[in-house]
Amino acid sequence: MPQNVLSSDTHAQDAPAPAARPRKTPRVVVLGGGSVGLYVARRLRRKLAKREAAIVVVDPRPYMTYAPFLPEAGAGSIDARDVVAPHRKALKGVDVLQGKVVHIAHADKKVTIRPEEGPDYEVSYDQLVVGLGSVSRTLPIPGLAETAIGFKNVEEAIAVRNHVLNRMDVASSTWDADLRKRMLTFTFVGGGFAGIEALAEIEDMARYATRNYPTIDSEDLRFVMVEGSGRILPEVSEPMGQWALEEMKKRGIEFHLSTFLSSCVDGHVVLSTGVEFDSDTIVWTAGVKANPVIKDASDLPVDRMGRITVSATLQVATTNEDGSINEVVPDAWAAGDCAAVPDLLNPGKFCPPNAQHAIREANRLADNIVAQYQGSAPVEYKHKSVGVVASLGLYKGVAELFGFLKLRGPLAWLAHRGYHVMAMPTGNRKLRILIGWIGQFVMGREIVSLGSLHDPRDEFRNASVPPKPAGEKVEQKAQSSAAAAEKG
Repeated sequence: MPQNVLSSDTHAQDAPAPAARPRKTPRVVVLGGGSVGLYVARRLRRKLAKREAAIVVVDPRPYMTYAPFLPEAGAGSIDARDVVAPHRKALKGVDVLQGKVVHIAHADKKVTIRPEEGPDYEVSYDQLVVGLGSVSRTLPIPGLAETAIGFKNVEEAIAVRNHVLNRMDVASSTWDADLRKRMLTFTFVGGGFAGIEALAEIEDMARYATRNYPTIDSEDLRFVMVEGSGRILPEVSEPMGQWALEEMKKRGIEFHLSTFLSSCVDGHVVLSTGVEFDSDTIVWTAGVKANPVIKDASDLPVDRMGRITVSATLQVATTNEDGSINEVVPDAWAAGDCAAVPDLLNPGKFCPPNAQHAIREANRLADNIVAQYQGSAPVEYKHKSVGVVASLGLYKGVAELFGFLKLRGPLAWLAHRGYHVMAMPTGNRKLRILIGWIGQFVMGREIVSLGSLHDPRDEFRNASVPPKPAGEKVEQKAQSSAAAAEKG
């Protein structure tokens, strides 16, 4: 018997398992296809040849959503397809896996992915980049999960738009005063950038739409903002936030500051101040939190907020009790909303979770991976904010730029649009957005509700004839045969 052939099952069990054959090309797995994931993968692909690194991006959606444009997409100022960048088109030379990350085992250098259909599977890697972003941060408020809708992705933004217009369509043909009031009351919870921009854009769009409804006046619409702190837009200076507040109040928007949502069961809103009213539309924009899989199903170090702790070089690292970096975790990187990135220009603080930082962090992270491949030391991430811009509806906005330039109204709105269209990935999307804006300027807003898109089979189901019971079919067939025999 040849010596390399095992003679029995016992010997086979005792023999050591063969060592896994090493990959010829190192694999970089990027978790998340948002701003961080897309920019990291694109930059790595440009700087590393395919023989130097295989790059894999994992995301449950087949596209990246540019979040700063969600309010304008919700208001119909931008086509929904133009605020997303399809992965398979934007990531040439990169492998894209569509699925949800359900477990990260960095000790084994494996991630578990759950596809939309089929069993879970594992993917091994040599370098890991975590850019899983954030999810809506909700609270255990009665009725919230059943009644409210978020504003975190393009599907939600379009759903809010369709729902608002649908309520106006239905209310225009409803004569019950209380029912009309409920339908035309739109409630937003959370007065940060996301909430204020969403509220302002949707309100501006809805008021514009009333010109097409003879039975609805602009004054019939009630827009309500509920915010737990004593001010809105904490990202800008207090005077600019106060100016925005006063301008929005002039538009008839109702603000409840230092107030919390206590309940919204069946659309009946109860606030912590005792105010109660009915609203068919409740939009939740009260903050975000790091993707929970990081804290619940990974062995990566996290802080008390569930974010991955990283060094200034964007390498995953353990920390001491005082928050200082203890030890770098080899071959693991993270950035964006899901990471606690130290802000070197503001010691003791972390970089804010916005697109401005996410894109720059992604580029630095990719460059540091390339440097490590080439035997160089990684460079610390450091960025001085160029400012903040916010849209408050068509031709309205606020902006603080370069620490000294403060803009209000149309100039701030132009700064908002200009900055974000430049930051939008791919020239194709930039051009489409610009063409859409020009078309809107010339021909006006396109106001139409396509709510049936959310359940396109509803009408077909209602029109379908249910199948007859099996026994009835047999009896009917027998009757037909008997009738035929009598005629014969």
